[in-house]
Amino acid sequence: MAENKKLATEFEAREVAEQAREQDWGKRSFARAIFDGRLNINLVHPLPEPNPDEESQVSELLENLEVFAREHIDGDQVDRDGWVPEEVLTGLAALGAFGIKIPVKYGGLGLSQHSYNRALAIVGSRCGATGAFLSAHQSIGVPGPLMKFGTEEQKERYLPRLAKGALSAFALTEDDAGSDPANMSTTAKLSDDGLHWILNGEKLWTTNGPRAELIIVMARTPAPEGSGRKPISAFIVETEWAGVEVAHECSFMGLKGLSNGVLRFTNVKIPRENLLWDEGQGLKLALITLNTGRLAMPAFCAAGAKGALEMCRDWANSRVQWGRSIGKHDAIAQMLGEMTANAFAMDSLVDLTARMSDSGNFDIRLEAAIAKLWASETGWDIVNDALQIRGGRGYENHGSLLARGDIPYPVERHLRDARINMIFEGSSEIMRLFIAREAVDSHLAIAGDLVNPKASLGAKLRALVRAGFHYVWWYPTRFLGWSIWPRYMKFGGLGSHLRFVERASRRLARATFHAMVRFGPKLEKRQAVLGRIVDIGSDLLVMTAVIIRARELGETTEKKGADALADLFCCMARRRITARFPALFNNDDSTTYGVARRFLDDDFLWLEEGIVSAEAYRHQAEAAILAGSTLEAEPLEPVPTT
Repeated sequence: MAENKKLATEFEAREVAEQAREQDWGKRSFARAIFDGRLNINLVHPLPEPNPDEESQVSELLENLEVFAREHIDGDQVDRDGWVPEEVLTGLAALGAFGIKIPVKYGGLGLSQHSYNRALAIVGSRCGATGAFLSAHQSIGVPGPLMKFGTEEQKERYLPRLAKGALSAFALTEDDAGSDPANMSTTAKLSDDGLHWILNGEKLWTTNGPRAELIIVMARTPAPEGSGRKPISAFIVETEWAGVEVAHECSFMGLKGLSNGVLRFTNVKIPRENLLWDEGQGLKLALITLNTGRLAMPAFCAAGAKGALEMCRDWANSRVQWGRSIGKHDAIAQMLGEMTANAFAMDSLVDLTARMSDSGNFDIRLEAAIAKLWASETGWDIVNDALQIRGGRGYENHGSLLARGDIPYPVERHLRDARINMIFEGSSEIMRLFIAREAVDSHLAIAGDLVNPKASLGAKLRALVRAGFHYVWWYPTRFLGWSIWPRYMKFGGLGSHLRFVERASRRLARATFHAMVRFGPKLEKRQAVLGRIVDIGSDLLVMTAVIIRARELGETTEKKGADALADLFCCMARRRITARFPALFNNDDSTTYGVARRFLDDDFLWLEEGIVSAEAYRHQAEAAILAGSTLEAEPLEPVPTT
């Protein structure tokens, strides 16, 4: 059906990803210490304080955003029309919402990640698609990487435009290049006169792309002579330049108003000075940008969870069945209690990671990735439960509810909008692999050559000696520790949960080491095992965030009950963690993998009998290609009846 393409080998793909990693841990990482068996609570308690000097400014911004969102942003209308009105984007720009984190000297508001998250939550709670415009523009669009890696000339030229509302985007994904960038085919080559880069290629799923003025485009640049590397570089591209076109605008099951499409670049002349950072540093730039950019996703998820709680609280109190409000029936009450505790945990995690980011004292690559993974999956569970509690009214859409005079809570829209969060900015599966790789980095730094197939015999012997000296001390210390009362007694009744976190952290470090010894180089292919390791570490991080947040809120009088929410969440997390440890090595992974292989080898085709084959969709795509367009597919022909 499609043309044959030479795709990167497994080794080439891994090598590209490794070259783009941040190799050093120049700053402290709280989450990395947890995976290594150390609970360094003093790093995050007390929490880094938000900047008090910006509180009055951010209060005014949030008040204005709330009024604007209530009066001018209609998420259900956006969902029906598939379009965020231009006047909405213009109004948000006038409030400064497109330059929240851009420094004041360049025309922005110069606010923190903590304040930025609060602003996104307000807009996102009204309309996920509108919130996505702000997030894709600032979190992963041009402003973030430009502020980190741009020259002063680039900043002065572009940041004022961006702060005023010039929409931006980030173009990385291609048909064969998503989380694995080794197959990237877009290229940029210097012109003969050396004044321009000539860009050619096509990018898929570029959020904001069809309406953007400025885009960061990732492209292959020529490798240094004699090098087998395939460097990737980043360029600032203006969409008004000749050769830039929107080849297709995509539509999705949710976030209907999202501006997302296929961008095509044909001999686009990029001024040489529009190279961002250094040649060959593009992929590293993208990963570093995402470390902070991912913090926006949990903020949206937390906002969605809060909205779900409000709707369910109203419905569970007012809906009466069998003589009692449904919220008092145990089946619903169990769901409500779990939703409330998880929403508090999500809010706590958003608060912790934002403050860590703003302090500038932490390497948050693990914390940001865990926050994105955990919040996106938990947020989906909360909205899914909200729909179940609302029953038929949850499945019925806003317009239908409103037309018959019922309260039009948009649970159905929220569910569709929330589903993408487990795919955006790294799918859950990729996030678990990313977290696992960073979590075992300290081990690979010591003994990596032992599992490196390209390492020489001498390198392996040296690694063996290093590992022997290291683990003869390290391993016993993962059993030793003071994790009993009265440690953490200053946390009151929640101290017992912190003591569990410390014990479980050491057990997790031992279990990770056991997995490395047991599976050796094959551990990277045991993704189910790595996923359980990541899920245990994630729950331990969230437990810590919840406890710290509850202690902080316990000092106020207007927010009561935080300890109860923290206690319930920790109890639930402890059950999950306790169940996952035995499953690390006592599981059905091999059996499941074997069935999957047989499925892919067509052993179970008989199971697909009795339906109208989905092969019709393949034929539809082939027909579209033969017709000369992969972007405007013909509808399926009706099946003749007799």
